[in-house]
Amino acid sequence: MSNKASDNRGLKESLRRIAERPSNIEIERGLETLAQVMDNQFRVPIIGWRFGVDSLAGLIPGVGDTATSLVSLYILGSAVRYRVPKITILRMAMNVALDYTLGSIPVVGDLFDAWWKSNTRNINLIRERATASPKDTKGGRMSDWLFVAAIMLVLVGLLIGSIAIVLLVIRELIKLF
Repeated sequence: MSNKASDNRGLKESLRRIAERPSNIEIERGLETLAQVMDNQFRVPIIGWRFGVDSLAGLIPGVGDTATSLVSLYILGSAVRYRVPKITILRMAMNVALDYTLGSIPVVGDLFDAWWKSNTRNINLIRERATASPKDTKGGRMSDWLFVAAIMLVLVGLLIGSIAIVLLVIRELIKLF
């Protein structure tokens, strides 16, 4: 019986926080523009399919996906200034990790980048889940910055690990020939 009452209190508290969340928070124009350039800058005539620098840079093996992932990490870090909940920041990190991991596959990964649009997804998550504008706060809380720093370390580790694997594969291929 007490578990049910506790669950109801938790649900009521969550609903209260959602209702209290400001609905008029605007995302900085620079972040919006960055996501636009990375995911939707160019349009294929006739069919109207949009893609961005993320898809084009991904054509450069290793370097392109790494560089665009670093831009994605900037967007991830800005979520702290908007006081986005940690679970949403984690979801944003998963978008970046998925984009990098699958985007690293030659050709297929670039098509995936054009379809997935992780930066646009993350800007939308910031827009939906922001609890304060950067102007209203003096920055994020220390615990939020530490959380994002830990996530970024894991993602940078993924980047470095994948680059190391590619270099090892290239070295072995050179030995074969």
